[in-house]
Amino acid sequence: MKTEKKELPVAIREQIAETLEVLEDRPKLAHMFSQCYPNTLLTTIQQLEDGTSYVFTGDIPAMWLRDSTAQVRHYIPLASNDFELQEIIEGLIFRQFKYIAIDPYANAFNREENGQCWEVDETERNPWVWERKYEIDSLCYPIQLSYLYWKKTQKTKIFDENWKKTTQLILDLWKREQHHSEASPYRFQRLNGPVSDTLSNGGLGAPTKFSGMTWSGFRPSDDACKYGFLVPSNAFACVVLGYVVDIARSVFGDEVMAKSAEVLQKEIDNGIRDIGVCKHPKYGEIFSYETDGMGNYNLMDDANVPSLLSMPYLGYVKPDDSVYQNTREFILSEANPYFFVGKYARGVGSPHTPPGYIWPISLCIQGLSSVELDEMDMLITMLESTDAGTGFMHEGFNPNAPEEYTRPWFAWANSLFASSLLKYILKRLG
Repeated sequence: MKTEKKELPVAIREQIAETLEVLEDRPKLAHMFSQCYPNTLLTTIQQLEDGTSYVFTGDIPAMWLRDSTAQVRHYIPLASNDFELQEIIEGLIFRQFKYIAIDPYANAFNREENGQCWEVDETERNPWVWERKYEIDSLCYPIQLSYLYWKKTQKTKIFDENWKKTTQLILDLWKREQHHSEASPYRFQRLNGPVSDTLSNGGLGAPTKFSGMTWSGFRPSDDACKYGFLVPSNAFACVVLGYVVDIARSVFGDEVMAKSAEVLQKEIDNGIRDIGVCKHPKYGEIFSYETDGMGNYNLMDDANVPSLLSMPYLGYVKPDDSVYQNTREFILSEANPYFFVGKYARGVGSPHTPPGYIWPISLCIQGLSSVELDEMDMLITMLESTDAGTGFMHEGFNPNAPEEYTRPWFAWANSLFASSLLKYILKRLG
């Protein structure tokens, strides 16, 4: 399902030209940027007759709420003065909130009501839904996109009645999932796949005890959570709840909605700080990746965003936050079971891909959350040298043999590479 290539918006062409000029001394890097930066616009966007935008993930013919946001976020800085970009981004937001209203527990959707799906799972079924793995971040990303777009352009067309009703639906769901074991209607089982593709306990997931945080069935990798309180996704929820507060007051003039979001934000944040932080014998106080509210912790990080590494990028903490600094040191060490070192790269991978594979997404996030030019330079050079000669990013690659990789067409990774390279250039130019 590949769209026909079309002429890029003027602002995009200008950004590419300016960046290529700066990278004149690094022709391979310039070529990679010229391919990765416009990749979403050229290959994964379909503008539909109803005025909405369908943004599929690349080599899978479905639209993820998470991926579709991440695929266009790097275009927001140029949207203020480019009507084409405004149409695309606004159209995507309208479609995202239409999807969430259909099923807020689903993570990926079809372009039409055609019944296509990844698998026929044991859960509530809907012909619009490609996959119904409930992930907190799937609801965070569309709110993030709405807020960042509004703040950049000051345009409020996206904040229609459906946006408000659907956001209230999200708030209600997150409150309900604070008490998942007692109150949730959500069940999910996949009977013909690996354990990471299904939830235990009859589809309810492992037991949890109220912590203030809200429950997630799956990680942003689409792998099942070991423990239901996924800390980086709860941190992301805290950030976007702050966005909801601002939008409720500034756009809708709705103090009730604002207060409701504020209370929930405080409860989740308190849960992260009280229950989601634990004492590591070497690194001190660090954020756990997952916990159940009953004293069990999963100490790791995953390449997919939201991750613990991405907390400053998402806006939950400042880069110099002491607990984050301890956590970052832990993540970028072999104490993290998904930190891998090879001949050509070192970085975070995921249980979602072959053992030992590093993700370009995690290398980009390491750069986007860094304040050190030397570290950014190292990461950009690493990404430049591990593209397997394709000029594109991939899902994961073998750090000892980068020509071995997964997913040749992965628009999210291409977008993040472009963002990390632009940040690096700005830092380098001073």
